[in-house]
Amino acid sequence: MAKKTKDVRIQVILECTEQKGSGVPGMSRYITTKNKKNTPDRLERRKYNPFLKRVTVHKEIK
Repeated sequence: MAKKTKDVRIQVILECTEQKGSGVPGMSRYITTKNKKNTPDRLERRKYNPFLKRVTVHKEIK
């Protein structure tokens, strides 16, 4: 029989926070998944931004 489980892992989009104020064109975004039971708050990760050519803070957007 198949398992009857709820889909706990959801896809989220991480967007660079430093690029908005810098005036550089383009937007660095990453798609990842998270377990909404273990991490109900928004994710914040340090990822590489190819437009700024350095590692920056990316936060989860809605």
